[in-house]
Amino acid sequence: MIYQSAKEWQAASRKRVLLFGMSGLGKTHISNLLRGAGDWFHYSVDYRIGTRYMGEHIADNFKREAMKVPLLRELLMSDSVHITSNITFNNLAPLSTYLGKPGDPAKGGVPFAEYLRRQEQHRVAEVAALLDTPTFIERAEGLYGYANFVCDSGGSICEVVDPDDPSDPVLKALEGNLLLVWIEGSEAHRDELIRRFDRAPKPIYYQPDFLKGLWADYLKAEGKSEAQVDPDAFLRFGYARLLDHRQPRYRAMARRGVTVTAEEVARVTSPAAFTNLIAAALERRGPTA
Repeated sequence: MIYQSAKEWQAASRKRVLLFGMSGLGKTHISNLLRGAGDWFHYSVDYRIGTRYMGEHIADNFKREAMKVPLLRELLMSDSVHITSNITFNNLAPLSTYLGKPGDPAKGGVPFAEYLRRQEQHRVAEVAALLDTPTFIERAEGLYGYANFVCDSGGSICEVVDPDDPSDPVLKALEGNLLLVWIEGSEAHRDELIRRFDRAPKPIYYQPDFLKGLWADYLKAEGKSEAQVDPDAFLRFGYARLLDHRQPRYRAMARRGVTVTAEEVARVTSPAAFTNLIAAALERRGPTA
């Protein structure tokens, strides 16, 4: 770890952290709070994915839909309109819309083979965006003068790395430049995340073998063909399983850094409070080898 103790962290002139954990537990909240204070650079992995690495895929998907409308087709073919996504740190809908949901096209679903193709595009993009982090640390300080840096990772980070491999290239690049901080949720948080997801299922990235097994289980349980699947029903079916699948992977990643609870994060109201929280987490962890 780049900070071996709470004292070293508190004294550091350059504080650099990567926040990871399930979406909805406070990663972006903390990142926005730190950025808003004026002396932290906020690097959003999902924003980088949606702009640098999947921006063309997203825009082409919009254009593909627009081409189905005669008026828009005419305007596009004559270069009279410009279609792009308006993705922001706090609105990643263009990225999730492109990722999509598998199932019945009449209900907004895409064929499972196409879904797998988009999932692979996302995996490649997420790995690239994570590996860009050290470059952005240098840019943040060299270009803008930010010594402090927070990387706001996506919930699927644990799916695109091997947490149990000490030589995993992505994790080695990250832990060599930032302190990895797991925001761990409780059972109550898990239940609330499931309730929230049930109300509005969102597209999500899965580890490929897990996804294929989940899809096969759903088709068998429902006795439906791929084209008959309700996309939202499938996502609801798999979400609790996904949470349970990710938990040990997050825990393994946390062995390379520190752990804070979602309750602790919810109480953070200033950069100073965040600094103290990380110091306390380092104290709990104790000396590292």
